[in-house]
Amino acid sequence: MANDASTVFDLVILGGGSGGYAAALRASQLGLDVALIEKNKLGGTCLHNGCIPTKALLHAGEIADQAREADQFGVLASFEGIDIKGVHKYKDDVIAGLYKGLQGLVASRKVTYIEGEGRLSSATSVDVNGQRIQGRHILLATGSVPKSLPGLEIDGNRIISSDHALVLDRVPQSAIILGGGVIGVEFASAWKSFGTDVTIVEGLKHLVPVEDENSSKLLERAFRKRGIKFNLGTFFEKAEYTQDGVRVTLADGKTFEAEVLLVAIGRGPVSQGLGYEEVGVAMDRGYVLVDEYMQTNIPTISAVGDLVPTLQLAHVGFAEGILVAERLAGLKAVPIDYDGVPRVTYCHPEVASVGITEAKAKEIYGADKVVALKYNLAGNGKSKILKTAGEIKLVQVKDGAVVGVHMVGDRMGEQVGEAQLVYNWEALPAEVAQLIHAHPTQNEALGEAHLALAGKPLHSHD
Repeated sequence: MANDASTVFDLVILGGGSGGYAAALRASQLGLDVALIEKNKLGGTCLHNGCIPTKALLHAGEIADQAREADQFGVLASFEGIDIKGVHKYKDDVIAGLYKGLQGLVASRKVTYIEGEGRLSSATSVDVNGQRIQGRHILLATGSVPKSLPGLEIDGNRIISSDHALVLDRVPQSAIILGGGVIGVEFASAWKSFGTDVTIVEGLKHLVPVEDENSSKLLERAFRKRGIKFNLGTFFEKAEYTQDGVRVTLADGKTFEAEVLLVAIGRGPVSQGLGYEEVGVAMDRGYVLVDEYMQTNIPTISAVGDLVPTLQLAHVGFAEGILVAERLAGLKAVPIDYDGVPRVTYCHPEVASVGITEAKAKEIYGADKVVALKYNLAGNGKSKILKTAGEIKLVQVKDGAVVGVHMVGDRMGEQVGEAQLVYNWEALPAEVAQLIHAHPTQNEALGEAHLALAGKPLHSHD
């Protein structure tokens, strides 16, 4: 291995996804000399195989639904079908524009970008393209890939991952989706809008099981209304090919058949064969272990993003990368409160939340110290105009701050920004109630929920 000792970077980053490139941009902004190594495309999963393309598919599905339902609004329109090539062109154009912009941004910050498959070779070096890249500090940001189950082979044709689903050259007639978490319900929502007969199989007792139970139940009700089928509380047993599709058998013997099976049981860290163990980085089940400042057990090595056992969200990766860059630049680094991170599932209807669930609040503070209030979107004028149903649920410590905001309804992801401020600034309901929210907006529903919790409801019953 050629040792390129002519340059010792302040920071060498292995992985150019959300966490890696955010760290590169911030570190260079703070005057550090940065090398960024990526084997595929800058932007990683979020830009190319995750957040951006899935949301583009979901928006295309929303347009299809609007065409079908146009007569409800007095608009004469007809739905002729899905041009999947056209959908992919739209999706790919969005990605291409963002990708070009990101490449320009990295170049403008004078980050040394190295395309190639890197491998950690010591506590202060990464090997790539036959060279040894030296750094005073190394950041591991190699991300994640779709997971499967033992004995369940993803073939990319009948049994597919989310990566395959994003480039599928057809709209499947029918689909079984294994997993009712974020990835599963988003694809279920998009495919249903495209005309697919969808069945979700989830081993736990609710869809989006990490959300507040009330949000899960509201989503299940909405999915039933949309004709999205789901089987809850029984785990997967096996999958086998039929003459023209796939048959899934559950642990209780129940079977389902469809054209394709989408395996959406989550994502696992990319860490094998990259030299982490050999260098002595502490790991657990493939994840790299870090402290609250994203530092590993080796002082010169940090890790961020899906590689570490924190929330697998692009914006968490951004925040973790920025935290590392600022710590290395000598700024005061503030650990991330992961409960305070906004979470959005972009299905129809959307599920958005920040803070803790009612069940978690009762576990922490005691059942008698927790107050929960539900505000139905039926009382919100803009939601009526949009013909969306749902609720905003607030969880409060009695006579104290709001510790959880849980929202279900179209466009609720756009309201989670204010909800984040409510939680992170430890706002009292009366303090939020003093703020005047624009009418008619869906944002107003968040204000009205706090008005009700403060004891002075307006467009809701006391």
